[in-house]
Amino acid sequence: MLTTINRLIGFSLASFGEEFGKIKEFYFDDRYWSIRYAVVDTGNWLIGHKVLISPYSMIEVNHSARHLVLSLSKKDVQDGPNLEAHVPISRQFEETYYDYYGWPVYWNGPYAWGGYPMIIRDSAARMVVELPAETWDPDLRSSAEVTGYHVSASDGDIGHVNDFVLDEETWAVRYLVVDTGAILPGKQVLVSPHWISHISFGTKIVKLNLTQAQIHAAPEYTAETLLSRDYETLLHKYYGKKEYWLDTIEPIVVGTVSRL
Repeated sequence: MLTTINRLIGFSLASFGEEFGKIKEFYFDDRYWSIRYAVVDTGNWLIGHKVLISPYSMIEVNHSARHLVLSLSKKDVQDGPNLEAHVPISRQFEETYYDYYGWPVYWNGPYAWGGYPMIIRDSAARMVVELPAETWDPDLRSSAEVTGYHVSASDGDIGHVNDFVLDEETWAVRYLVVDTGAILPGKQVLVSPHWISHISFGTKIVKLNLTQAQIHAAPEYTAETLLSRDYETLLHKYYGKKEYWLDTIEPIVVGTVSRL
């Protein structure tokens, strides 16, 4: 099922009958565009700390109750590694975090989830797969920070990033929601990270390998749009792009990345 980050902001964490914290934003990596953490606003609970929740512990998104249901208890989260507020996420912290919960690290291996193309939550299943030696250094990006980035087509300006569409099963960022105010005020469209030719996190610019005319005539996206497989198929056929669900292994999605 697909949903958007804006819809999930403000959802409470729920586990074993307890409700605690509210989702503030998400961090994703700039290689696979997969969600690595939900950042939780703890209110008066764990004041001065930044609580991070990995998709490994996310077992259900309950939209009617506005809950993100976890396999961890409130005490698990409270006793686990938590960052001091405003401190950046380091590799050392992530290693401590994943070791504490007994989860495989996502940067060890060729897939979006390290040695696995999907999230493997069963510890017994993880043990039968030998992790590849290939590693990479993830750069984590805040959904709140990337929202508002300028977007341009191959032949001119389009608008800005307004939201992100997530896959609740794999926690991949499937689409950017782009407000096309530069060419057609009031219209929003979806574009896949696979269609980005370049992104600069220093200058906050996303460049697409699509034309203004393609974007102008693209299927419109609204808050009422049903994010079904039929809609996705229509979108990919319009742009002449291969459907991501036909790929067994997801490649690096961005053409080039500037981090300065």
